[in-house]
Amino acid sequence: MSLYRFVTPHRTGKWYSDLVTAQRQAFAIGAGFRDERTGTFYAYKDTRLEVSEPDLADGPQEIAA
Repeated sequence: MSLYRFVTPHRTGKWYSDLVTAQRQAFAIGAGFRDERTGTFYAYKDTRLEVSEPDLADGPQEIAA
C-alpha cells in the first residue's frame, strides 16, 4: 500500500493512504487544489508529490489492524 503527501517549499502535508484524499487536503497547506467537477488536480508552483512504500521487511505482523 502506497502513502501520498504533497510538499511545498514551506510546508509538508500529512501522509494519506490514497491520492484523491491527499489531493483534496493539499489546499490546506497551499499545495494546490482539486476541481471537484472534473476531478483534475492543479498543483501550485514548486509543489511536489511524495510517494512512500511502507517497509514490510519484518512481515505483515508489524502492521496494526
